[in-house]
Amino acid sequence: MTSKSTGETAPDATTAADGPPAKKGLHRRLYDWMISFADTPYAIPALFLFAFAESSFFPIPPDVLLIMIVLGRPKSAKAAAIACCIGSVIGGLAGYGIGHFFWSIQGVQDFFFTYVPGFTQSNFGKVQGLYEEWNFAIVFVAGFTPLPYKVITITAGVAGINLPIFILASTVSRSARFILVTWLVHKFGPRAKDFIERRFNLLSIAFVVLLLGGFFALKYVLPHDKPAAGQEDQKQTQPKESGKKG
Repeated sequence: MTSKSTGETAPDATTAADGPPAKKGLHRRLYDWMISFADTPYAIPALFLFAFAESSFFPIPPDVLLIMIVLGRPKSAKAAAIACCIGSVIGGLAGYGIGHFFWSIQGVQDFFFTYVPGFTQSNFGKVQGLYEEWNFAIVFVAGFTPLPYKVITITAGVAGINLPIFILASTVSRSARFILVTWLVHKFGPRAKDFIERRFNLLSIAFVVLLLGGFFALKYVLPHDKPAAGQEDQKQTQPKESGKKG
C-alpha cells in the first residue's frame, strides 16, 4: 500500500500481523550450510569432510552436496564421487575408533545418545545383536541404504568386529552408493535429483532385501556338504562308548 502524503510504500498489514518469519530448525540450517559449498572453490574438499563427519556424528548425508556438485559441475563428477567415497570410508574408521577406544569414557555415550540424530539406545542395542551373526552384511546394508551409518561404525568398534571385514564392507557399500548416485545425476540431470530424493532410498532397501535373501538362501536353503561316512559313524559310536565306560 502507498501513502498519499509521502508516496512511500507502507508495510502490508498481513505481513506486520504475521511478525518475523519463523526460525529454521538446526537440521535445516545445517542442510543449507552444507549445500552453500557447492558453488565455491572448496566444494570437493568440503564434500570429503562432510562425508568423513557423517560416518561418525554429522546428521546430513553427503549425497546432498554430491548431487549439487555433479549438477553444477559435470566435469568434476568423478572427482566428487572419489572424494565422497574416500571421506566416508575414512570417517567410518574414525567411528570404529570412537566405539573401540572411547565408548567406555564417561560422557561419550551420553553425547551421542543425546545430540546425534538417529543414534538412540534402542538402535544401538539392535545393531549390537545383529553383529553376532551378520558382520559383513550389516555393515554393507547400512553403508548402502538410508540406515544411520554412524550407528553401524561406532557399534562395530564397540563390538570389536574384524577390522579388515569392516573396511571391506564399508568400501564396497559406500563406493557403490556414491558411484550410483553420481552416475544417475550425471546421466539424467535434474530429473535424477528429484528421483533420488523421492525414490532412491526405497530402491536401495529393495536391493538390500534381495541381497539378504541371497545370504539367507546360501545359509539355510541350499544343501550343505554332508559329513563323511567315517565321521558320521564316529559320532554314532561316541555316545555308546561313553555309556559303557559309565
